[in-house]
Amino acid sequence: MNKTLAAVAPGTWQPPLTAKMAGVVERMARAGHPSLDQLTPEEAKASYEKGAGVLEVPKPALARVDDFTIPARDGFAIPARLYAPSATAVLPALMYFHGGGFTVGNIRTHDTLCRVLSLKSGCAVVSVDYRLAPAFKFPTASNDAWDAFAFLAHEGGRVGVDVERLAVGGDSAGGTLAAVCAILARDAGLPLALQMLIYPGTAAHQDTASHQRYARGPLLTEALIDYFFGQYVRTPADRDDWRFAPLLAEDVDGVAPAWIGLAECDPVVDEGIAYADKLRAAGVAVDLEIYRGVIHEFLKMGRAIPEALQAQDDAARALKEALNP
Repeated sequence: MNKTLAAVAPGTWQPPLTAKMAGVVERMARAGHPSLDQLTPEEAKASYEKGAGVLEVPKPALARVDDFTIPARDGFAIPARLYAPSATAVLPALMYFHGGGFTVGNIRTHDTLCRVLSLKSGCAVVSVDYRLAPAFKFPTASNDAWDAFAFLAHEGGRVGVDVERLAVGGDSAGGTLAAVCAILARDAGLPLALQMLIYPGTAAHQDTASHQRYARGPLLTEALIDYFFGQYVRTPADRDDWRFAPLLAEDVDGVAPAWIGLAECDPVVDEGIAYADKLRAAGVAVDLEIYRGVIHEFLKMGRAIPEALQAQDDAARALKEALNP
């Protein structure tokens, strides 16, 4: 897919969902669960966690799954979980940030996905439980993400990670955090082999054609995005900070190569394409994959959506190639 889709006038045409994706959307509608934006933040957290694994593949076993904590700049102990296919080997690692609009999600909601990425890539994966809104507003999530990555780059040997072979990644809001870490890693001179951005949010405002096209979903709606960001930002000015919107970064020259995986039928697809263009214009190597006929969050629907399995394979392959040159 290229930019021609983004140029279509809002409301005139939408790419069709695949038959299986449409079936999932229909079953979700029949289930009748309230949208997260109709719940309190605590209720939304619980609801998202309850449904997180419904469409995922069976949870694979790994040789090593260890919980530990990472010190944040303010003394908070950030929970983290390390996944590895070997109990003893020193492995390259992906630091992973879960999605959830900076408001919902945690290590548990993305446990299966992180296991799959570790198993398929042969690399370690370190999943980070950064602090969430509304108790912790911008820029706490970005600060936690960077503190976690900097710890891994400097102290990863303590948990069996090869600090010279690191990647950073995440989905949705986690993709935003990964993009931010890639820029900060460049500025700090820390080695980073890959940034894995899965349908990331990158723009300050939700005003692209795809946001208008999918304002009513499926799944990720304009109302839900407004709800998430309403919990997260302190003032409208926060949206103009590049740590909220990486598209606003002054320059991205010299950041790590990127693998970007987008869903075609997703409000954030246009800003994902725009960020890929920004990286390419700066001379950054970008592998952009747009999965046809699927929606936001599809990556965690491997039990029902073949494109999820393909995207997991593609992401793991990119990770393996970047970290085992």
